[in-house]
Amino acid sequence: MAVAIRLSRGGAKKRPYYRIVVSDSRSPRDGKYLEQIGIYNPMLPKGDEGRVKLDEDRARHWLSVGATPSDRVHRFLDAAGILERAAKNNPKKAEPGEAAKERAEEKAAKVAEAEEAKKAAEEEAKAAAEAPAEEPAAEEAPAEEAAAEEAPAEEAPAEEATEDKAEG
Repeated sequence: MAVAIRLSRGGAKKRPYYRIVVSDSRSPRDGKYLEQIGIYNPMLPKGDEGRVKLDEDRARHWLSVGATPSDRVHRFLDAAGILERAAKNNPKKAEPGEAAKERAEEKAAKVAEAEEAKKAAEEEAKAAAEAPAEEPAAEEAPAEEAAAEEAPAEEAPAEEATEDKAEG
């Protein structure tokens, strides 16, 4: 018979309370067990002494007989100094998925474009600020010429309209 040291859930809905039990590995989670060797109350703060209570002598006995602890119970036994637990290493745990990587790349591209546009605008502003300081008279003259050229162009369509009315 394969024996396991695991948690058996009790308590109300959304108020869990666990017994640390030794049971046949084929029995249901909350079913029949051989012996209760401790309790675990996850509702208590992590530093609280009453969060995990474990009968170390009975745990050592069942481990010597060949009982295998569940992952959570193995953590409790490691914290109590009864059974050494090797730390698990999952280097891909914090790595984002493909969709998240694509979103990050798109965001980085938008940020880069915005920075380039900002730099270009700053350069244009600097160039515009430097140009009037060098040639202020040169800019005023073309403005006057453009105004003089536009005035006859506006009068011409008006004259044509009056000529058309006179002919008709």
